[in-house]
Amino acid sequence: MAESEKKLISAINEQPSPLNIMHVCGTHERTISKYGLRSVISSDINLLSGPGCPVCITPERDIDFVISVAKSGVSVASFGDMLKVAGSKGSLMDARSDGADIHTVYSIDDAIKIAENCPDNELVFFGIGFETTAPTTAAAILRGLPENFSIFTSHKLIPPAMEHLTTSSDIDGFLAPGHVSTIIGIEPYKPIVKKGFPVVVAGFEAVDVLMGVFMVQQQNKYGISEMENAYPRCVDNKGNTKAQEIMYEVFKKSDGFWRGFGTIKNSALTLKRKFRSVDASFLHADIYDEIYTNSSPEETDHCMCADIITARARPDQCPYFAKKCTPSNPAGPCMVSIEGTCYNWYRYNSAGGDTNTRIFTGT
Repeated sequence: MAESEKKLISAINEQPSPLNIMHVCGTHERTISKYGLRSVISSDINLLSGPGCPVCITPERDIDFVISVAKSGVSVASFGDMLKVAGSKGSLMDARSDGADIHTVYSIDDAIKIAENCPDNELVFFGIGFETTAPTTAAAILRGLPENFSIFTSHKLIPPAMEHLTTSSDIDGFLAPGHVSTIIGIEPYKPIVKKGFPVVVAGFEAVDVLMGVFMVQQQNKYGISEMENAYPRCVDNKGNTKAQEIMYEVFKKSDGFWRGFGTIKNSALTLKRKFRSVDASFLHADIYDEIYTNSSPEETDHCMCADIITARARPDQCPYFAKKCTPSNPAGPCMVSIEGTCYNWYRYNSAGGDTNTRIFTGT
């Protein structure tokens, strides 16, 4: 354990007081679980895992739509984790096993290459992710897409979800996600701070997370709420203004449905009307209308993922966890994605559950 980490742990533990701090980043959960940070800080400080996994919060109806498009004979491409997440009647991986033409890609550029190599086949790219990935989707559209290429977007915005959580959860402060903050900066978090909740942007090393916890703890100690940037080596307070410009040239904010939350106002990015020629929901309006008119927005009860990403439950409280639900046989999205809370609790805890049992080694 590095000396800086020892000092931060000591400083945190010297001032124990009940405190609920939520992070909204899958990589933060990975660091917390991998290094057993919950086991080395005071048990009075509860590190809550929030909706920081884009795969985990993607609603079933979006998955159902893309599966229906694929089964109609259209090629589909998306990220590997997304293919494994079940909709109401199975996953994209299941659809591929049934003969649908579905591709795993690492970026939208990979999907574009597939479309270019098969110009006679229509291809839909299923775009997911937060503000980190949305600019890449927007940039590809502005560069120009093949005629046989369209996009179905399920991009979401983190700050509205955080603000929503302030009204429904027992939270004392937030660790804001480093990746997202490199794009948006710190300004979008200020409405949360104005409501009385400390927000600290944190990086992804163990020392970064500990520093973020300490800074939230200090704000709570002195009864203040401020927006602090503890990741200045990567996050500029204004963010990446060029990426923001590109994103909002293509997308507009709209109300979005999140797994576990329901509809959150202005939390989704949808394509502007002038980009309808590449909007799969418009090009396949018959399928879209059927899915979104006739189906319930609520999720099928695969597991407790909806409760876990809203901090209403821990992974080890789910009856499926480490039994019927493992990374090789996931019951829900929280175990599918490497950013999922269940995945990280399972992988980094030999007991398959209680992260408080792991000893911090710094390795």
